[in-house]
Amino acid sequence: MKTIIHVNQHRIRSNTKNKVSEPVLTVKTYRTNQYASEVSILGHDGLEAARIIYRPHKPLSCGARCWIEVPDHNQVTIEG
Repeated sequence: MKTIIHVNQHRIRSNTKNKVSEPVLTVKTYRTNQYASEVSILGHDGLEAARIIYRPHKPLSCGARCWIEVPDHNQVTIEG
């Protein structure tokens, strides 16, 4: 089953404007839509391969409110 994780930019802007922290991540399958502020992606070994984080009140030093973190044990390849 394919899963799509969508980041809702409109919700990020609305949260910033209205000083709230509604979830901005939508985890979609053919059956459900689930909303979250943090999502873990697990590899075939059951270990966390990546994590998507939305923290509107504690952004990164660059100002990002939503980002992806990858643990040290995983390899990241860059295409394009």
